[in-house]
Amino acid sequence: MGYKERMSGNEAVAFAMKQVNPDVMPAFPITPSTELPQFVSNYIANGQMDTEFIPVESEHSSMSAAIGAEAAGARTMTATSSCGLAFMWEVLYVAASNRLPIAMAVVNRALSGPININAEHSDSMGARDSGWIQIYAETNQEAYDNFLQAYRIAEHPDVMLPIMICQDGFITSHAVQNIELIEDEPVKAFVGEYKPEHYLLNPDERMSIGPYANSPYCMEAKRAQAQGMINAKQVILDVAEEFSKISGRKYGLYEGYRLEDADYALVAIGSACGVIKDVIDELRDKGIKAGLLKVRVFRPFPGDEFAQALKNCKCVAIMDRAESYSSQGGPLGSELMAAMYRNGVTAKTIDMIYGLNGRDVTFDMIQGVYEDLMRIEKEGLKPSDHYRYLGLRDAQKR
Repeated sequence: MGYKERMSGNEAVAFAMKQVNPDVMPAFPITPSTELPQFVSNYIANGQMDTEFIPVESEHSSMSAAIGAEAAGARTMTATSSCGLAFMWEVLYVAASNRLPIAMAVVNRALSGPININAEHSDSMGARDSGWIQIYAETNQEAYDNFLQAYRIAEHPDVMLPIMICQDGFITSHAVQNIELIEDEPVKAFVGEYKPEHYLLNPDERMSIGPYANSPYCMEAKRAQAQGMINAKQVILDVAEEFSKISGRKYGLYEGYRLEDADYALVAIGSACGVIKDVIDELRDKGIKAGLLKVRVFRPFPGDEFAQALKNCKCVAIMDRAESYSSQGGPLGSELMAAMYRNGVTAKTIDMIYGLNGRDVTFDMIQGVYEDLMRIEKEGLKPSDHYRYLGLRDAQKR
């Protein structure tokens, strides 16, 4: 199937980029994603890639150049983090509304302020309504595998939308883990060549990209774009099934860890899922039915699937590594609670804000969340339970 290696998350994604070998990569460096264009430019300089690397003056320019290259018919990728993603805000919507299947590696980092360079999901969660597919990784292996699947998803004729492949800054991007890589030839056969149906440099077709759309037409364009996101759910599953044949690794919209018979479940995204799994194993040894729903796909949001997976749980804690400042919790909590309500899931549910600005997530913290869920089952929900922070320095607020 493949061969063993040791790589950081950034190295792993850059290696996937090398294997895919897209036509164009515009990029501007920003911590902690700076290594990605650095690795790619080295691959190009060493003759291992023939991608056209475009150094630009800002992240806004990076996405603008990516839009131009993709619109011209070139398979295009880029990478960014945090304020770099925020600087792209305007053109993220342009890429999605023009149905351009750009792949972007997002190394999640807190948005300012206070100024901070550590892991948080506020950057990509802030862009959750921009029309981009979003897939998240717990480990370096998943970050590598997700990028290999990215173009197959984004370029599918039923989808044609840009895609973010996300991993936690420094926690996975810079930490070295064991990883299994796939040989180049199976990767190339799996990803295939990009053959767009419509593109600007097609001499046999006259078209424009990004035209002004007035009221009688714009809403239909939005509805068509929304259908692409709806279609993406099944495409993600189909691509994952095919990917398992060359990798031996199975992926879905989410991973359920000891979830089928769980009374108490956490729902989380990214690297924190590793320590959650360790806590679950210890609690299971004590006879406590703990479980985890690890979110892999956030856009499209698989609310019905998540709700069905949680329907037999007694108590659920939704873990948000981003603050919405809605006074209700984070974005994952808001969307999942709505989906649970629509599906008639009656589990007592709370939202926990955790890990902001790279705050450590410890075994004891997660164990405390499960203890809270067990207390809530016995005593019921208190007003202070619904929306809380985990790991504040004031121990009483945990």
